[in-house]
Amino acid sequence: MNSPFSREPWRARTTHSPKLAAKPHEDATVPERKKKSNNLVIVESPSKAKTIEKYLGAGFEVMASYGHIRDLVKQHKEHKLGIDIEGGWVPFYKLSFENKEKGKERFAQQRKKNFTEMKKKAAKAEHVYLAPDPDREGEAIAWHLKEALALKEEQVRRVTFDEITKRAVQEAFQHPAGINMDLVNAQEARRFLDRVVGFPLSQLLRKKVSKAARSAGRVQSVAVRMIVERELEIEAFKPEEYWKITALLAPKGAVSALVEPLLARSRAQKQQRKFKKKDAADAKPSEDGDAAAAEEATIVIPPGSYLAELTDWQGKKFESSSGDDCAAIVDNLRKNQFVVSKIEQKDRPEKPQGPFTTSTLQQQASRQLHFPTAMTMRLAQQLYEGIDLGSEGRVGLITYMRTDSTRISKDAQDACRSFIKQHFGDKYVPGQPPTYASGKGAQEAHEAIRPSDLANTPQQMARYLTKQQLALYTLIYHRFVASQMTPAIFSVTKVEVTAGEGVFKAQGKVLKFDGYRKVLPPAKSEDTLLPDLREKQVQDLLDLDPSQHFTQPPPRFNEASLVSALEKEGIGRPSTYATIISKIQDVGYVEQRERRFYATDLGKQVTEQLVKFFPRVLDMKFTSQMEEELDQIAEQKLERNRVLDDFWGEFQKEYTVADKQMQAIRETGEICPMCGKPLVKRFTRGGGRQFVGCSGYPECTYTKPGDGTGEVEPPVETEHKCPTCGKMLLQKQGPRGPYLACSDGTCKTRMVFNAEGQPVLASKPTDHKCEKCGKPMVQRQGPRGPFLGCTGWPKCRFTINLDAEGNPVKEPDIGIKCEKCGSPMRIRTSFRGPFLGCSAYPKCKGTQKLTDEMKEKFKDLLPQRAPKKEMPKVEITEVCPQCGGEMLLRSGRGGTYFLGCKKYPKCKGTKEATPAILEQITPP
Repeated sequence: MNSPFSREPWRARTTHSPKLAAKPHEDATVPERKKKSNNLVIVESPSKAKTIEKYLGAGFEVMASYGHIRDLVKQHKEHKLGIDIEGGWVPFYKLSFENKEKGKERFAQQRKKNFTEMKKKAAKAEHVYLAPDPDREGEAIAWHLKEALALKEEQVRRVTFDEITKRAVQEAFQHPAGINMDLVNAQEARRFLDRVVGFPLSQLLRKKVSKAARSAGRVQSVAVRMIVERELEIEAFKPEEYWKITALLAPKGAVSALVEPLLARSRAQKQQRKFKKKDAADAKPSEDGDAAAAEEATIVIPPGSYLAELTDWQGKKFESSSGDDCAAIVDNLRKNQFVVSKIEQKDRPEKPQGPFTTSTLQQQASRQLHFPTAMTMRLAQQLYEGIDLGSEGRVGLITYMRTDSTRISKDAQDACRSFIKQHFGDKYVPGQPPTYASGKGAQEAHEAIRPSDLANTPQQMARYLTKQQLALYTLIYHRFVASQMTPAIFSVTKVEVTAGEGVFKAQGKVLKFDGYRKVLPPAKSEDTLLPDLREKQVQDLLDLDPSQHFTQPPPRFNEASLVSALEKEGIGRPSTYATIISKIQDVGYVEQRERRFYATDLGKQVTEQLVKFFPRVLDMKFTSQMEEELDQIAEQKLERNRVLDDFWGEFQKEYTVADKQMQAIRETGEICPMCGKPLVKRFTRGGGRQFVGCSGYPECTYTKPGDGTGEVEPPVETEHKCPTCGKMLLQKQGPRGPYLACSDGTCKTRMVFNAEGQPVLASKPTDHKCEKCGKPMVQRQGPRGPFLGCTGWPKCRFTINLDAEGNPVKEPDIGIKCEKCGSPMRIRTSFRGPFLGCSAYPKCKGTQKLTDEMKEKFKDLLPQRAPKKEMPKVEITEVCPQCGGEMLLRSGRGGTYFLGCKKYPKCKGTKEATPAILEQITPP
């Protein structure tokens, strides 16, 4: 049987069956190309435009709107929220590029130029085909395009397709429809709710809690609440002790007696190698089960033996919280004969999981590939919009990636069944095509996420995809094929062994038929073998071990489990999860450490106030109910303004009470010891960590930790002079250690200490101004040499490289435009090497891989990688505090050294370099 992943299989058919609410136009046909009719097609992104354009040919011109073309005004002289609520929820829109944002002027100019050109061509076009994505947001974009371009009703054609393939696109253009205003109303309702909740709450929090509290929202605040409450639950958790008794058994005479106890020794060895996590939640090796159970499952036992656990004692379920009680039971058991009392054997089918929805794709990409949800959606968008397949041109590799349905079209299902039969055989094709239930509240508007063409196997696509794109495409491809295959069959044997008043149980599991696992094999064998046993057979007791355990707190959320929890509670929509997760981190309410979410001080403070004064908005059931009402608006079951009025009436009352009763929590009641002004609570920018600072900042820079445990050392005058202005330098304490700052507050020079304790320049003021925001730029030293960085960091991240003489290096125009926004691409560098990045960053985060041809073409422009610093040869006897392994000398920032585990990145244990080690380092 040939493998479908190693040769060119036949091209499987796909289908397109968009759900169009509006009636199609009677004259809706793709104009004959011989007539060269003037038709304009508008999509959201340039990459999607390129893919579609080749399928339409002459008579069609495809342009990109670069996302939303209009948005609510941020300020209005009469209506602060940009909506006339009393007048019937009348919005005030403006073109997206008219919103003046610092650092984004160039991108706005490009969008304005593109819109002007689009409007001219739309005015001359016979038909304008609006082809944004097939969902509510896409429908709203289509409507905004119609309004902004002042299109006539007879001009407009709305087309949708779930996959960007030649057949699906051409079929969609043969059956266009009008804009579905019910979907537009539902999307507008969501946008209005986000505005009328987000703006007032954000302003209130900045006034009452902290200026660092930059954002609040109807959905994001509920997500933060889930993380905060889990954090508080973990902090309040008190572990409880419990004991297990495990027996190592074998048929009488089948295995030689052990020289020493095996189970206790194995457990002790594993405990020594076990990582010492910072908290109990991270100590768990998996999200289910406890650490000790996972360790016991990996104990190597003698061939012919098996492990059994005591489950019943004296006719009751065995439970013990005392080591002394367990010791007495063990003594009793050793006096008894172990006999097999019951054997039960049966085959157990294991069904495959359904094809991916947006939510399950995000979860599995996080668990298996360690992809953040934002990255998963970005890569999926690229696979959907089209990949350049060489001579074949651009092809969309997957169906639409924003879906909550597990539904598969009959044509796609039939094609997959034929594919499985051809490459795996009849026994892997189920008698009836499998069906899978979608989640609660699923709209079923689209198919599940699947490959648009099974002929495009991951192996064949590897040369066209980046490493990350290929990993995600492989995940989608294999999951879809596996979902249409027969279940795997396991032979399961359950055994009960009686010893006096105790009953031990063991289970064996062997894979009889791999079924769908032919495509999705497990990472390692899951077989648990039992020896040949029969009832009333006497067993040898090789070892009997009581083991102590402690209950574990619930694990902290990671991205996968947070997405799962949001979906389960009906909070938001799967297509919004990536944005929610990114947002709550960007504003400093939560942070990720070791891929787990931790609530910051600011996040806890904000959540406490919102739950107290806005319990309805922060209630999970209410948020879920609002999502259902939005669905009902789209289905014409509810009227938009009625839903909005009901919400706004109650929200206004809650806001009025909160504005009066929510007390500002900034003042601490203490006086600054340096200037005498009141001390106030502050939060670090972006990090959300609380500290106490002087209200006289920036004139007075006194600070101390937020928990009041101590004070930050005041600046100390040194003997060093500022290399810029000649004034004395002050030594201050920063988050990464001591540094030197100029005593002149207007001078921005900063210095750090190298390994020899000598000051080296960290930043130096210059006369250059930032091209994006206009703020002064300072000279800094990076791992690849000197560069100019904006003093507006982190809000503005504009940088300019410097040459050997310290002059700015002008970035050359390489003649490549960003596929997302059309801005020029620039050569950038990262720790992985050079790549192409959009010059409009961070507004646009478009990137592109440098091909071998590009590297050869631009070889003179590529930055030279700095030579790797050779580490001093020193003798290290220290062991890793986490895994007990060897440690190596590593270099840190500012020329410092520390000890890092040799097994990095698997183990991230670190230690400070001891004085004895630092003495061995010879200055270079």
